[in-house]
Amino acid sequence: MHFDSSNLGREQLLSFYRALVYPRLIEEKMLLLLRQGKISKWFSGIGQEAIAVGATLAMHADEWILPLHRNLGVFTTRNMPLEKLLLQWQGQAAGYSKGRERSFHFGDRAHQICGMISHLGPQLGIADGIALAHKLRKDNRATLVFTGEGGTSEGDFHEALNLAAVWDLPVIFLIENNGYALSTPVSAQYRCASLVEKAAGYGMEGVQVDGNNLLEVYQTVRSARAYAASRNKPVLIEAMTFRMRGHEEASGTKYVPPELLEAWAEKDPIAQYEAFLLEEGILSEERIHEIKESLKHDIEEAVAAGLQPRPALVSTEQELADIFAPAPAPHYPIGTSTEKRFIDAIAEALRQSMEEFPLLVLMGQDIAAYGGAFKITEGFLEKFGPDRVRDTPLCESAVIGAALGLSIQGFKSMVEMQFADFVTCGFNQIVNNLAKIHYRWGQNADVVIRMPTGAGVGAGPFHSQSNEAWFTHVPGLKVVYPSTPEDAKGLLCAAIADPNPVLFFEHKALYRSIAGLVPDEYYTIEIGKARLVQSGDDLTIITYGSGVHWAMEYAANHQHLSICVLDLRTLIPLDYNAVQQAVAATGRVLVLHEDTLTGGFGAEISAWIGEHCFHLLDAPVVRCASLDTPVPFSTELEKNFLAKSRLDAHIQQLLAW
Repeated sequence: MHFDSSNLGREQLLSFYRALVYPRLIEEKMLLLLRQGKISKWFSGIGQEAIAVGATLAMHADEWILPLHRNLGVFTTRNMPLEKLLLQWQGQAAGYSKGRERSFHFGDRAHQICGMISHLGPQLGIADGIALAHKLRKDNRATLVFTGEGGTSEGDFHEALNLAAVWDLPVIFLIENNGYALSTPVSAQYRCASLVEKAAGYGMEGVQVDGNNLLEVYQTVRSARAYAASRNKPVLIEAMTFRMRGHEEASGTKYVPPELLEAWAEKDPIAQYEAFLLEEGILSEERIHEIKESLKHDIEEAVAAGLQPRPALVSTEQELADIFAPAPAPHYPIGTSTEKRFIDAIAEALRQSMEEFPLLVLMGQDIAAYGGAFKITEGFLEKFGPDRVRDTPLCESAVIGAALGLSIQGFKSMVEMQFADFVTCGFNQIVNNLAKIHYRWGQNADVVIRMPTGAGVGAGPFHSQSNEAWFTHVPGLKVVYPSTPEDAKGLLCAAIADPNPVLFFEHKALYRSIAGLVPDEYYTIEIGKARLVQSGDDLTIITYGSGVHWAMEYAANHQHLSICVLDLRTLIPLDYNAVQQAVAATGRVLVLHEDTLTGGFGAEISAWIGEHCFHLLDAPVVRCASLDTPVPFSTELEKNFLAKSRLDAHIQQLLAW
C-alpha cells in the first residue's frame, strides 16, 4: 500500500499514529466492558478507524463535523475526554446529554460536533445549513458530514446533495462504504458500480479513496476541504472499507463470508500504517509497544474514573424545563394601527422581522422572484436580496434540516411550506431533529415553519388539511394557529423571535377574507396565551383558527344565547388557566375545530377539562369537528365535511343536556 506522506513531518506522522491507535484501544476496552455488563451497547468501528481519524485530522478545529455511531475516531481526535465519553455511554447525567442519549447520539458545541439521530439521513441536510451559514458569512470554512453506503438509499441523501449542489455549499459528503448496512450487502443496496458515480449526477466533484489508508483519507479530505471552503462547492468522497464486527455486537457477523473477513483483516488500517512507519524508520517495534502501553494506561485511568458509580438524581421539573429554550419577553405594540387583511399582516410580520433580525433567512418554494404561492413574500427579494430570500428545490426534508444547521450557526430561519399538506415530506426532520435537539444537548432549533392550512377554498384532499394535531403530540414543538390579523402579525413576530421550533398555521381562507386593526410597528404577542373573544353565560366555545369566525358568526345569528368564545391562538404551549376560566364561566363547553374528529386536538382539550374541571361542568364536553374523511374537492361535499355544518346541532345537543 502506498502512503503519501508529502508535506508531513516525522512528528506529525507519529501524532497521526497515536490518533489512529487510540480509538482502537478504547474499543477493545469497551468490548470487554460490554461483556462485563458495564456498558449496555456498542457499535464497533474496528477496521474503519482510518476514515474517522484521517478526515477529522484534515478538517480545521473550528469546522463542524457530523459523524455516525461508528466514528469514535472523530470524538477522540477532537480531544473529547474519555472519562466524559464513558459517562455519556453509561447514560450518566454528567455526560454530554444529561443521560438522555446513548452511544454517539449527541452533540457538543465546544468540539464542533453535531450528533446523529438513528434515522441517519437527516443529518446530511443539517450539514447543508451549517455550510450555508459559512457561505453567508464568507468565512472560508467547510463542513464534513458522514453517511454509510446504506444511508445513500434514503431520500435525504438525494435531497441534501442536490441542495448543496444547487446552492453551491461548502460541504464534504463522506460515504463510509463498509459493504453491509447491518446485514444488507451492497448488491441489494444499489446498482451503480460505485457510489462516487453519483457525484456527476449532482454536478459536484467526487473521488473514491482507500478508506483503510490513513494518509490517503487525510490528503483527500484535506484537499476537498480547501476546495470546498475556497470555492463554495460540495464534494462527495466514497471511502472503501470494511466493518470487522457486527452492526452492533449483538448482531454478529454470521452473514459475512469468512473469506471476506480474512481478506479485509489483511488490510487492517493500523497494521498497514505501522508497517509504513517501520519501513520509514519513524517507529520501531519497541516504540510501538511503548505508545500502546502508554495509551492503555491512560484508558485504564479514564475508565476507573468514568465508571465510578454515580447516583441518578431525577428531576421531573428539570426534564420538562429542558424541552424548550427560554423565550424572549413580549414586545408590546405602540403607536398607530391600520386596517389590514390577514395576509398583509403576515407579510408585514415577515418584513419587520427581517429588519429586526439581520441573520434571519427565508426559505421555500417559489418565495423569491415569484413571491410565493400566495404572494406573501412579493418584493422581498428586491428588498433583502437572494442570500436571505431563497428559493428552494422541492426538498422539504433537506430544507428543514438546513434550517436547523443555520440555527446551529446562530442564524434564524423561516421555512414556508407551500401548503401545510406538503409538510409530510419533512416530517422526520421536524419531529426527530427540530423537536428533540434542545432536550438532547441544549442546542436551539431557531426555526419557524409557516403552514398555509385549511379547507373552504375547494382545493381537495392534498391542499386543504388542517394537520396541527400531528405536531401537538410531539414534545419540543410550539404550535401556533391565529385567527385575526392582529394576532397573526404579533404571533408570527414572536415565533421568529423565539429560539424554539414553531409550527405556524395560517388559514388560507382567512388570508383575504378578513381584516382588522393591526399595529403598524414591530411587536410580539406572547406564545401560550389564549384570547377571550367575548364573555357569555349560557355556553362556552373553545376554538382556534377558522373556528373562531364560525363561533362569532353563530353567536351573531343567535343573540338570544349568551356565548363565551375563547380563541386558543396557541395550542402548544396551551393556556390551561384560560381554558379553566372559560369552563367556569358557563359550565357547558363545546370544543370546535376544523381538523377531523378522531385524534384531533379537541380530544386533548376535552380530556383535560374532564380530568381537571369536572366539578365545574353542568354537561359533558361536546366536540364539534370535521368528518373523519379526507377533505373532498366538491363544494357541497366540502361544506358537509367541515365542522361548521354541524355546529348548530352540537350546540343544541349541549344546551339540551
